[in-house]
Amino acid sequence: MSNNQITGNVGLFYACYQLSRMGWNVMPTSRNARGIDIIAYSIDAERLLKVQVKALSKRNPVPIGASLEKVMGDFWVIVTDVTKEPCAFIMKPSEVKSEVHRGEKEGRISHWLQPSAYDKDDFREKWDRIGRGDEMIP
Repeated sequence: MSNNQITGNVGLFYACYQLSRMGWNVMPTSRNARGIDIIAYSIDAERLLKVQVKALSKRNPVPIGASLEKVMGDFWVIVTDVTKEPCAFIMKPSEVKSEVHRGEKEGRISHWLQPSAYDKDDFREKWDRIGRGDEMIP
């Protein structure tokens, strides 16, 4: 699959599917908006969750851009191999920022998250890091 928009959609809806299975009310944001990709709220509407999704057709570096200001939300979900066997890596923005690789070429700065930074057992399919949306807060 070579179309980046389709790859992004597959990753987005895969993350929505998994969060919905965990009891979250899930709403994808506008696909051309910068920032948060998913807003979800718990079944009791007491908790709000903001998620950024990065979808990749294979195990590649995750492009972040010129600034780390784009790293936001409560969680990042990186989905690799979206069309064959999706695998999700669940990270906190602080973990993304601490693992980021900074490059500079011809005076332009770019940030990347290398596969070795996200493809770890601590993050692989660790949806439980997010918690369930159908658990009531006492």
